Amino acid sequence: MFLKFILYNLFMEVVKTPLEGFLICKPRVYEDERGFFLETYQQSIYEKAGITDQFVQDNQSRSHKGVLRGMHFQVMRPQAQLITVLRGRLLDVGVDLRRSSPTFGKWFGVELSDDPNGQRQIYMAPGFAHGYCVLSEWVDLHYKVTRYYDPSDEGGLNWSDPDVNINWPVSADPKIAERDAAFQMLKNLSVEQLPHFPSVELT
Repeated sequence: MFLKFILYNLFMEVVKTPLEGFLICKPRVYEDERGFFLETYQQSIYEKAGITDQFVQDNQSRSHKGVLRGMHFQVMRPQAQLITVLRGRLLDVGVDLRRSSPTFGKWFGVELSDDPNGQRQIYMAPGFAHGYCVLSEWVDLHYKVTRYYDPSDEGGLNWSDPDVNINWPVSADPKIAERDAAFQMLKNLSVEQLPHFPSVELT
């Protein structure tokens, strides 16, 4: 069972998961016959939920059904992320790679969609590997990050690592990039290849 708490201003519900630092955020949705409206980010509301990170970059990706992306992280400059599905439906997954964490090597996943009655976001603290699998015909994914993307700092965990054992809703042969398919298993990642804390500041 999740531990749940609700912000007193009623603008967003936040659900804790078994992995500390992996939160499900449910912004309030205003819906009528025209459609719906919601705030996908307001700094003061997220700060009241304990999300005090400074986001410096916004990203958007589009993927089609059966695509699996992941599992990605940055090594020297780990990013916190706030993930929102703008269109479609997917399974979003994080793996805890914080070496000092009691849930190191554990994963958690949650379905995200553009359904106004089930609109959810994921907040992921620095130190998680992130990936997702597309369940609808198309997905548009938006995510805010707290560090600038640096391709020279990118690390990865193999999506099919049997020790992590993520329960992906796909066949044994998903649509995956050659680079992602070549990522190492967790047991083969050295301490130097895992997310670093404290992170190294950009110069």
